[in-house]
Amino acid sequence: MKKPIAGGAGTAAPVEVALPRARTASRRPGPGMLENERLLAATLLAPTVLLLGLFIAYPFIMGVWLALSDTSVGNVGHFVGAKNFVKAWNDSIFRTAFWNTCWYTAWATLFKLTLGMWLALLLNRSFRGKRLVRASMLLPFIVPTVLSTFAWRWMFDPTFSVLNWLLFRTGFITTKLPFLSDGVYGLWCAIAVNTWRGMPFFAITLLAGLQTINPDLHEAASLDGANGWHRFWHVTWPLLKPVTLVVVVFSVIQTFSDFQLIYVLTGGGPANATHLIATYAYQIGVATGLLGEGAAISLFMLPVLFVVVWLQLRYLRKLEGA
Repeated sequence: MKKPIAGGAGTAAPVEVALPRARTASRRPGPGMLENERLLAATLLAPTVLLLGLFIAYPFIMGVWLALSDTSVGNVGHFVGAKNFVKAWNDSIFRTAFWNTCWYTAWATLFKLTLGMWLALLLNRSFRGKRLVRASMLLPFIVPTVLSTFAWRWMFDPTFSVLNWLLFRTGFITTKLPFLSDGVYGLWCAIAVNTWRGMPFFAITLLAGLQTINPDLHEAASLDGANGWHRFWHVTWPLLKPVTLVVVVFSVIQTFSDFQLIYVLTGGGPANATHLIATYAYQIGVATGLLGEGAAISLFMLPVLFVVVWLQLRYLRKLEGA
């Protein structure tokens, strides 16, 4: 806005002075997405929720529906209730597979925990080449399961077994051992391979837990006259219990639902003697096309894993509250 100012006498032109224009009060914009915590959280979680629902929730719901129906390949199927579960429980092969799964999981987890703890205690010491040893220890865990299991299958081969040849040459055996041609031997061979493969995971995780323990506690125990075993049992083990329980939970879930190792090593044989729940569910549901019965067999893993994990997590809460 310009306002003229009158000049004095004479012919002087009027002077114009620019006055500031009155500004209207600007409205502050509402909070954006980055300022709204709820909207931002929902936006960031939406892709994860979508993926979980697409690849976990939907297959699980479909598995429950298949288990409650008589669906087969080429047949839509109808609701039959708990008929598939009753039929599976009355199946002698399923009972063998269920017992094999519990036996396989218990012994493999025990061996992995024991050997993993022993290896973690060794790697926690200072020695030359420690980093190289730690890196090479992860090889069994890094190598694909199918590839490593094929190598073990060749070592257990009844005709070309390098283990049989070695034991025979050293005089430990006089006849070949039926590693994979006998059900008992086959299951223990699978436990050995699973232990070899899963031990690095235990060792690395427990080693990380060992490095969080204050060395002053061990020094104080040594000054009090405690030997190595007492220091481990009364100092190391109580502090490692939370980490150990978490590792055991993951191992139980992974081992109980193991499929690749048994499928490649024994295929469930001989005569269905080494079947686990996962491999038997695959044989019934996919190989024979009885999708409903196969889904019912696989769902038997759910309550067992739920009880085991619930008990371990409950014990972990007691440890944290103590």
